[in-house]
Amino acid sequence: MLGPSQAAADAAAQRKRRLRLLLGGSAVGYSVIYTGLTTSWYTGERVPMHWFNDLPEWQQLDKAGHFWGSFHESRGAIDMLRWAGLSEKKAIWYGSFVGFAIQSPLELLDGRDPAYGASATDLAANFLGSSALLAQQLAWHDIRIMPKWSFHLTGYAQQRPNVLGRTVPERWLKDYNGQTYWLCTDVGAFLKPGNRWPRWLQPAVGYGGEDMVYNDDGTNAAAGLRPYRQLYLSLDVDLRRIPTRSVLLKRVFYTLSIFHLPAPALEYNGRNGFQFHGLYL
Repeated sequence: MLGPSQAAADAAAQRKRRLRLLLGGSAVGYSVIYTGLTTSWYTGERVPMHWFNDLPEWQQLDKAGHFWGSFHESRGAIDMLRWAGLSEKKAIWYGSFVGFAIQSPLELLDGRDPAYGASATDLAANFLGSSALLAQQLAWHDIRIMPKWSFHLTGYAQQRPNVLGRTVPERWLKDYNGQTYWLCTDVGAFLKPGNRWPRWLQPAVGYGGEDMVYNDDGTNAAAGLRPYRQLYLSLDVDLRRIPTRSVLLKRVFYTLSIFHLPAPALEYNGRNGFQFHGLYL
């Protein structure tokens, strides 16, 4: 049987091994992704670094995507640093801005692409996503307001597949007409202890857009399109709150918790007013 000093030494050694594994794996993974982008995506002409204001484009859904991505990359980093044995304070502060650190260097690649440019508002969305996670962790050491994403296929990609995607995975990433971004609230966490609100059931507000084939409203209008915004009110299931003893299921639920599950939804938009969806994807 191990004595207290030996047990403490073994625990410290395990923390060091986990931290080295985490840092090494993250460095290799990011290098592979960054190299892949520079050799497969950004393969055209390169120009001097320049900036471009893309805030008016795509009804700002791309900014929602930057916020969502940065939030969840930081969320994963905090949980991995906790697993590696860092103190709660260090895990929160170091991990919170991993999403910003991962996504923001990609602006350097955009900034040297003649068709794009570095975007200050992309950087701002990255920062806000990481900051939103940091604020919740400092306040509650938990996530009570979770940004989520859902997608449904649309016919717009067929009109401009080189931009909106040809394959289904490409359309997930590129067709903003099919993307909806949600904020889901853990109501039970705000109520008094002993309340009967089911923690797995959460109200959700969503944001989307449609009639977007080109990035700016002027070009869309010239093509006979009128882009518009969509607001949604729905419910969501927080899979993290589903009781299970299975470690595998817990990991699956953790991963899937970044997505809004299909559910009834009430939509409002400036073109058609209110609409009800029996099952919105």
